[in-house]
Amino acid sequence: MKLSKPGFWEKKNSIISILLLPISLLFQVLYSIKKIIIKKKTFSIPIICVGNIYVGGTGKTPLAIKIFKGLSKTNIKPIIVKKFYNDQKDEAQLIKEKTGNIIQNKSRAKAIKSAIEQNFDLVILDDGFQDKSIEKSLNILCFNSEQLIGNGFTLPSGPLREPFSAIEKSQIIIINGSCDEKFEKKIYDNSHENVKIFYTKYLPLNVKKLSNMDLLAFAGIGNPENFFKLLTNYNLKLKKKISYPDHYEYKKKDVEYLLALSKKNNLRIVTTEKDFSRLNQLGLSEGISCLSVELGIQDEEEFFNEIRKYIK
Repeated sequence: MKLSKPGFWEKKNSIISILLLPISLLFQVLYSIKKIIIKKKTFSIPIICVGNIYVGGTGKTPLAIKIFKGLSKTNIKPIIVKKFYNDQKDEAQLIKEKTGNIIQNKSRAKAIKSAIEQNFDLVILDDGFQDKSIEKSLNILCFNSEQLIGNGFTLPSGPLREPFSAIEKSQIIIINGSCDEKFEKKIYDNSHENVKIFYTKYLPLNVKKLSNMDLLAFAGIGNPENFFKLLTNYNLKLKKKISYPDHYEYKKKDVEYLLALSKKNNLRIVTTEKDFSRLNQLGLSEGISCLSVELGIQDEEEFFNEIRKYIK
């Protein structure tokens, strides 16, 4: 059973968060011990890690795909590597659809070895910032301007996988959404002088097909509200919205409910590419549209120039 993110993760002075702090502290102590005793593996090709410290919904996968496409235009032969999780097949399928290939394994190290054996020049690691067993050439951390770091606490008291101070191990910070000078200052205060900050945003590709329609939107992603806000930001007529947990395993009855609701209210159903891919694999996508997007990077040329500094 998948659960949605608890509301107290976004509240600064929640009693529940405070009560859970001892457990969060214990988890961090155990994680710190693991970091000390673990042995790092080095590899013969550059590894770019696209990760986060906020749990889900920060745009790691779209950025990994964007980097893949950008580097593929040069003389580099990259591949996206993702640890295999049985409940995250949607992300892997989306990567495969967008890039034509992906390497997965329950062990990231084995997946990277497979990439080397297949003569790829570079690995883009989709997630894995917390995997300290792998030496990375470049760490890119992703944040979303809507959630940033929530209440700032680590799991389970808050939404962070590790303390905010962990950003000092990254070389590039991505903020998806609007400019936030206060958060930028927080990054600089907790990181190093060479860290670079770039902003990204989702650029819908098929808005015209959905314009002038009353929409029923649903999403089972890290932060469904961000998807709904994207629809309204592009002046699409969102009449109803339904949120599901991240990587939600849709059943036939879920789709039947959505179809009945749309018919009753004369609404067009729209969802994310990730959700659509999941439904399509199950043969449940008929009657459902998806909002196709690509990731736009502010100062994109400078971004890729910065990447090249670490993969020579």
